[in-house]
Amino acid sequence: METLQHRTEENSFTNKHGDNARNPFKPTPAFIGASWFALLTGTLGYCIGLWNADMMLNEKGYYFTILLFGLFAVISVQKTVRDRTEGLAVTDLYYGISWFSTIAALALLTIGLWNADMLLSEKGFYAMAFSLSMFAAIAVQKNTRDAKMIEEKEL
Repeated sequence: METLQHRTEENSFTNKHGDNARNPFKPTPAFIGASWFALLTGTLGYCIGLWNADMMLNEKGYYFTILLFGLFAVISVQKTVRDRTEGLAVTDLYYGISWFSTIAALALLTIGLWNADMLLSEKGFYAMAFSLSMFAAIAVQKNTRDAKMIEEKEL
């Protein structure tokens, strides 16, 4: 797949369609808004569920820490994968740690929910809110990076 940095004049979108055409690589405002909405919905829903949960404070802290750890891990994976795709240097160690952290966050949540004394509907709620947050964090990171790259190209 061709990256934005290696495009030539003959296959440039603006040359084929004029200077007023919208860049197809730029995320649309609707997708940016939907990504942020999903991130806020998942994260706030998860946190509100924890706030209202009938569990000890150390359990709440465990699940909250897993959410923060998972958000950081998936953003790190998205960045390292994108960096490698664009030909930027990423060490194998950091790449591996990023993937390990993502898998560890998912495993820790799964183990915690499996052993938790909660209704299945509560377990499902936490799993779905966590999944929504992780997916949305990746989408927001991708949108941010795409918009920044397009902005730099247009200057």
